[in-house]
Amino acid sequence: QVHQSGSGWSPVYVEENLGVMSVGFLLSSPDDAVIWRGPKKNGLIKQFLRDVDWGEIDYLIVDTPPGTSDEHLSIVQYLGAMHIDGAVIITTPQEVSLQDVRKEINFCRKVKLPIIGVVENMSGFICPKCKNESQIFPPTTGGAEKMCQNLNVSLLGKVPLDPQIGKSCDKGQSFLSEAPESPATSSYRNIIQRVQEYCDQHHFHEEKII
Repeated sequence: QVHQSGSGWSPVYVEENLGVMSVGFLLSSPDDAVIWRGPKKNGLIKQFLRDVDWGEIDYLIVDTPPGTSDEHLSIVQYLGAMHIDGAVIITTPQEVSLQDVRKEINFCRKVKLPIIGVVENMSGFICPKCKNESQIFPPTTGGAEKMCQNLNVSLLGKVPLDPQIGKSCDKGQSFLSEAPESPATSSYRNIIQRVQEYCDQHHFHEEKII
């Protein structure tokens, strides 16, 4: 449950160093639909940014729905003065997903939002027994790698399919802790490191400008 204090809404702490805020916490039932028009959605996004007592944080990560809808524009506008480090864009290898992601990349460029890079999710399946890799979703048009080359954006990494990822999400557990030996864990850690390096360089560059 979300608690309110004099300093605002308190995030729900999953771990000591990980606080979360979600519209799901404010619903009377987890099965409730959120049937809101743009202004009401925008109002809640503003509240999450302004009225939540985040305290001292290293990173604020905003998970948005797919596409280029109201939510994305609102977040970019509300955080415009804060100099957002950038967007991490997630795709899967199929062309139907890449079509949406190309639009997202163009959206970021139009609103002057830096793109940290692209992650290809569900990128092949590595059999836990024989270690052979199968392409469950074949990259018929070259996948994220080809798209990144064509659009001149960084490919941060590829996360292979692992059923344990879904199980960990369903249980609310850290996949990195539950499956430390999985190839997906190694891929996640490499992606995290690349994002951290990007942010560190970005902040160092800003300090030099100031």
